[in-house]
Amino acid sequence: MASSTLNPTIPQSRATIASELRLRDIVKTLPREVFIKDPVKAWTAVALNVLVVALGYWGLTIAPWFLLPPLWILTGTALTGFFVIGHDCAHRSFSNSRWVNDIVGHIFMMPLIYPFHSWRVLHNYHHKHTNKLEVDNAWQPFQAEFYDNLPTVAKWGYQLMRGRLWWMASILHWAVLHFNWQNFEGKDREKVRLSVIVVVAFAAVTFPLLIATGGVWGFVKFWLLPWLVYHFWMSTFTLVHHTMPDIIFTPSDRWNEAEAQLSGTVHCDYPGWVEFLCHDINVHVPHHISTAIPFYNLRPAHSILKAKWGSYIYERKFSWALMKEITDQCHIYDPVKAYKSFKEYHAQP
Repeated sequence: MASSTLNPTIPQSRATIASELRLRDIVKTLPREVFIKDPVKAWTAVALNVLVVALGYWGLTIAPWFLLPPLWILTGTALTGFFVIGHDCAHRSFSNSRWVNDIVGHIFMMPLIYPFHSWRVLHNYHHKHTNKLEVDNAWQPFQAEFYDNLPTVAKWGYQLMRGRLWWMASILHWAVLHFNWQNFEGKDREKVRLSVIVVVAFAAVTFPLLIATGGVWGFVKFWLLPWLVYHFWMSTFTLVHHTMPDIIFTPSDRWNEAEAQLSGTVHCDYPGWVEFLCHDINVHVPHHISTAIPFYNLRPAHSILKAKWGSYIYERKFSWALMKEITDQCHIYDPVKAYKSFKEYHAQP
């Protein structure tokens, strides 16, 4: 492999990527089998996911108060699996049928009040521009000039979302970006409008029903708290997927797709029950190499990529120490060292 590299700031613990390497070269090293959709595996995962969510809600109806927290965690994590199913539908990797993908995607994202088509359009944009500075729409860091010109309240909010309240960041992302269909163009605008109507109609029926039958506590118990657990995982997964103290965002004129998707994407090992309920979405490197790989083929694809491209791949293990590392350091974009912490940035002359 040639020695010329695009980015001298890639840490020495991983190999640097030659400038002539293209994403298609990496894709070609994967066997055809990892791209094949298996309806049995897909629908079995759906059935198991629905069963766990149903058991979680059943438990919430009968459990004493001291068992509610673990049941909220179980149900919210299983609902994150619902989102992952919708996520595959958005990439058209759940079914060969577009209408099946659209219907299943709407059904499984509906309880989370997440408009399917707005997620599909915006998330595919993220894949097309992963870790591209000022272009990627998935939580890229603020640059110094932009941060300095923010109102004080906005700076405070950014500090919280990049700090110990990281687990709420996806709620802000969801609310700000996904409901205004006027921000989309062409055929996408009407599709997004449809998706927004679907989730608003679901909420208009479900929320009053929960309150009418169980009071405000019924709404909090059966929807809000599992939903907050879902957003904990959504925020955590999204942050960890592309955020480490030495993972950079590259300006458009120096951005290389192979580098961004292979070395700018983090594989993180979570507890087995989380991986099972969330359909291995954290086996994330192969997903960025090709969104056509179904979730049940991510692990075999990762094994192949690791064997062939392991020196380029970033792997971590989920822990509170990891989250502390990220939320203590990954704040203001720095073109040399990737990030400066708020403390480091505000201490500079």
